[in-house]
Amino acid sequence: MAVYTQLGAEALAALIGEFSVGELVSAKGIAEGVSNSNWLIETTGTGSGPKRFILTMFEGRTEVAELPFFLGLLDHLADKKCPVPRTIHDRTGASFRWIDDKAVTLIEFLPGVSVSEPTPGQARSVGAALAGLHLAAADFPQSRANDLSLAGWRGLIDGCGADGLASIDPSLAGLVAREMAVIEGEWPTDLPRSIIHADLFPDNVLMLGDQVTGLIDFYFSCHDIIAYDVAVTHAAWCFSGDGREFNSDISEALLAGYESVRPLSYAEIAALPVLARGAAMRFLSTRAYDWINTPPDALVVKKDPMAFARRLQFYAANPGVFGA
Repeated sequence: MAVYTQLGAEALAALIGEFSVGELVSAKGIAEGVSNSNWLIETTGTGSGPKRFILTMFEGRTEVAELPFFLGLLDHLADKKCPVPRTIHDRTGASFRWIDDKAVTLIEFLPGVSVSEPTPGQARSVGAALAGLHLAAADFPQSRANDLSLAGWRGLIDGCGADGLASIDPSLAGLVAREMAVIEGEWPTDLPRSIIHADLFPDNVLMLGDQVTGLIDFYFSCHDIIAYDVAVTHAAWCFSGDGREFNSDISEALLAGYESVRPLSYAEIAALPVLARGAAMRFLSTRAYDWINTPPDALVVKKDPMAFARRLQFYAANPGVFGA
């Protein structure tokens, strides 16, 4: 989260007045992140209703045409008692408004913190929460294609070029070529599908102790293979940030937590090794493309593609980590 657009006190107060949440008390810009402008909003509230919210102004990365899908999904999951922030609709019933040709949304503020070094108990809770999300999303009536699946990775990799990948690390082009051949050749087509989160990293989960209090940032959510979402979450939670260390205790707890709510089928378990290689390739490809194409003067912290190259190598060498 970040603040790219400045809104004055009067403009913020007028905007909050369009929602039935009381009067504006304070607005604090949230500095973290790189995509949109965000504020922590506090109001006088109404009755027993909430008084703290997150206001987001979309700065262009998110297709506004897709906002009804994302915001509708939050409401659907909240109605199913999933720990997600509910969209606050304005007095006309709209889920987002416009300011200076930019869409703005108001969502519930959820308590909790993101953990950087999860415990097995926390990992188990995250696995269970992810499974609950998949079950709750099964009857969501809208759909959205995953534009960062196989074809998307191939396009990004081709955009990097072999020389570009080699500029990151001399071994990267060869690794990517070998692994893409395996992934494209073995990618499953007949596994159960539903709406998935597709980006459930630790910074997109809020926790109090071992309790998951919030699943947030659904802007990559889409309709895809359910077990692929398990693989993405596994890659996000079970390694050190640089991908050099794998934590088997976290892995076992995450998978056990998931299966305590939604048992994986034999076919899903058998596919997890290649799905995990695909999950690592997804984040390797986006990071590599950004690494090569982000201008030197851009106010963005580039993320190391090699952190996911190492995960990719681990999954290729250790398919038995999923018990397949």
